[in-house]
Amino acid sequence: MKLYELLEGNAVTVLDDIEIMGITDNTKKVRKGYIFVCIKGENFDGHSMAKEMLEKGASVVITEHSLNLGEREIIVENTRDFYGMICAKWFEHPERKMKFIGVTGTNGKTTITNVIKKILTDNGHKVGLIGTIQNEIGDEIIHTENTTPFTYDLMELYAKMADAGCDYVVMEVSSFGLYQKRIGITHFSTALFTNLTQDHLDYHKTMENYYQAKKMLFDVCDNAIINTDDEYGKRLFDEIDKCKKYSYGESENRDFSLKLVSINASGTNFILKNSGEEYDVKMLMTGMFNVMNVTGAIAVCLTQGISIEKSIESVVNYGGVKGRCEVIPTGRDFSVICDYAHTPDAIENILINVKKCTEKRLICLFGCGGNRDSAKRPKMAESAEKYADYLIITSDNPRNEKPEDIIDDILKGLKNQKPYDIVTDRREAIYHALRIAEKGDVIVLAGKGHEDYQVLPDNVHIHFDEREIVAEGLKLI
Repeated sequence: MKLYELLEGNAVTVLDDIEIMGITDNTKKVRKGYIFVCIKGENFDGHSMAKEMLEKGASVVITEHSLNLGEREIIVENTRDFYGMICAKWFEHPERKMKFIGVTGTNGKTTITNVIKKILTDNGHKVGLIGTIQNEIGDEIIHTENTTPFTYDLMELYAKMADAGCDYVVMEVSSFGLYQKRIGITHFSTALFTNLTQDHLDYHKTMENYYQAKKMLFDVCDNAIINTDDEYGKRLFDEIDKCKKYSYGESENRDFSLKLVSINASGTNFILKNSGEEYDVKMLMTGMFNVMNVTGAIAVCLTQGISIEKSIESVVNYGGVKGRCEVIPTGRDFSVICDYAHTPDAIENILINVKKCTEKRLICLFGCGGNRDSAKRPKMAESAEKYADYLIITSDNPRNEKPEDIIDDILKGLKNQKPYDIVTDRREAIYHALRIAEKGDVIVLAGKGHEDYQVLPDNVHIHFDEREIVAEGLKLI
């Protein structure tokens, strides 16, 4: 592609006619004929490597200020923004060929995006899905490393989806993806906000920064669906003014309000209200948080012209998402539920909802990730102790921290109101939970959810699937 074609008039250079062989912001990927985009990150500034990248073979470098590299540097106001534009052009603007739905917030993103995908698919659309667990092109599953892929990878994925005939892309949009402008020039037909609770403060530092990152999604959408039961959701609803906006939640004055009718381990029944009409919703998923998730998904699909009745038809037999309040079969007189809950709010939500379906004791097994926001560790313990009857404190993904140090942080949040055991090795902790479980008990394995690995020091990943470990443990008791 000629340089002038790639730039699309967004920058000026005398080298218009040179052929560009590739584009990247990664120093390791630069080849002869590439454009290297200098991006300043948290720990590394690409500008420091611009001259070396030219020596390595790059034809041009994109910078935010002069590096005295002559005609081979192109100066732009913001290299992150510019990288998003040229990545889109490199793949012939796949973002113009499909409609986009984005879901952001701390909890609920994965379930909501999967429900939206099912509704759209059932109503004749081919849908691409981008999210925490995996990416999907229709029925094809693609491995993912990040909730929101990096800019070039994201546009490449868009292109594959467009080429495969997708007319919709439903994606989880992370705070990292928004703050780092990974979504490039993507514009969303509808964006949804779930909630905001403490997470990722190791990166964002403050809740205000975290909120402002999430808020960026609502500058690039036509419709906003917002959970105004959440305090940050209320604030967001009041502050945004660039799109149509609709509220959802339990209160009667929401655009989409809901009322719980019944809930048990086998499913949930609730009433959804919109524009003076009431709709009876019965579904296999359980938990009040899933009632909120489904309500949000139905609201999103209504903005896309799919009636509430048709959305409900899709939801009725949907069993939910792997690792989200997932029941692991035991064949015993107690139950085991696996959930991705890894924040104080998520722990609270899963335990409140499972407690309603628990005959005897609710046993919560959890840990906290290493090299992540340590301030939430005691808060997770506080939430777990408040709603569970028995705690088993263990490891999660320790990364480069000692599991014992993480557990010490967790213990600071306990008020010794409930019995607890410490079993550092997570596999042994699961075995222990199975051994002590009695008739009518429910064990919640919190934190890992869909993950089938554990991250140890030096970024060593080991296979660790809690479904398999439960099956192994049941043979030992």
